[in-house]
Amino acid sequence: MPKPKKRGSNHQRGAGGQPRNVQPFSDEDASIETMSHCSGFSDPASFTEDGPEVDEEATQEDLEYKLKGFIDLTLDKSAKTRQAALESLKSAFSSKILYEFIMERRMTLTDSIERCIKKGKSDEQCAAAGLACLLCVQMGSGIESEEIFKTLGPVLKKIVCDGTASIQARQACATCLGICCFIVTDDITELYSTMECLENIFMKAYQRDRDTNGVSSTHNTVLHVSALLAWTLLLTICPMNEVKKKIEMHLHKLPSLLSCDDLNMRIAAGETLALLFELARETDSDFFYEDMDLLTEKLRALATDGNKHRAKVDKRKQRSVFRDVLRAVEERDFPTEMVKFGPERMYIDCWVKKQTYETFKEILGSGMQYHLQHLYNSAAFKARTKARSKCRDKRADVGEFF
Repeated sequence: MPKPKKRGSNHQRGAGGQPRNVQPFSDEDASIETMSHCSGFSDPASFTEDGPEVDEEATQEDLEYKLKGFIDLTLDKSAKTRQAALESLKSAFSSKILYEFIMERRMTLTDSIERCIKKGKSDEQCAAAGLACLLCVQMGSGIESEEIFKTLGPVLKKIVCDGTASIQARQACATCLGICCFIVTDDITELYSTMECLENIFMKAYQRDRDTNGVSSTHNTVLHVSALLAWTLLLTICPMNEVKKKIEMHLHKLPSLLSCDDLNMRIAAGETLALLFELARETDSDFFYEDMDLLTEKLRALATDGNKHRAKVDKRKQRSVFRDVLRAVEERDFPTEMVKFGPERMYIDCWVKKQTYETFKEILGSGMQYHLQHLYNSAAFKARTKARSKCRDKRADVGEFF
């Protein structure tokens, strides 16, 4: 079969010969099957049986050509162009398995992300942090990924703790910090350092005085929520002695956040409480919480909330979440969920797994099913997850339920 014509001959090029008119990565591009990475679960013939013949090599070359252009454009002088390139790479990384392509360009991507986070404005920083998450998802655990995190970790922490940075950028970097650390690090010291950074952020949301007025949300609440969720994710891979310390430190403080007037904070606090109770009972089957009656009363009120001042959608969402949280705290029960991907099934039967699944679903979006199917069939992924440090509890190994 003749090779496809050389691309780019009709495109204008800027300084340095870089492509200037690269089209954004679209849903149509997302539908292009990268066969070399999907052979474990898709029969290539199934894509051509009822249609015209597909030149798989040309399709892959076309996809990689576009991605190379986007990577180049992350260095553009125009902030708008850089942000568009970052968003296009995010779309591609969330919808395709591109391990080999990314492996060859990991340091270039890392340098671009670092530069955009350091020198970009809020929207660009958010896009770069999102891309960093997906870069680590694509790479998985390993030496190369650790190198990426060693470069980006300090930059992310600096933004998270920078009171002059935009709340949106700090929020995105907090989420990114938690996800990348969860996937990559086998260094227990780095794990604890990252958790402390996130802890210092969300603890500011705790109610200082135990009064009846509840906790008022502020412009920082979205940051506190993201930091709390990222911290909770990392707690699931801590050794049990560290889990016990964190439970003792936070279990009596978190209930104050249930009175926050921000729905997302109430839900984040409730789900974190459910997870803490689950972990506490794993370490001690006779675990006793002295304020159980007061806590269950709060949870029951949220599970049956009929406040006329809340939006109907918010009330339905809150009641649904807190019915499950109440069952977890009061009855030690979890409503098992089944997730279908292709012909396979995955069962989420505890709060630890739910927390991890929901986190990755949030960053992968519609690409979650695709990544689940690939990882389920990927022997390479299983080998990488088995190589994780002994400090990781088997409950939280992504490979166990991804």
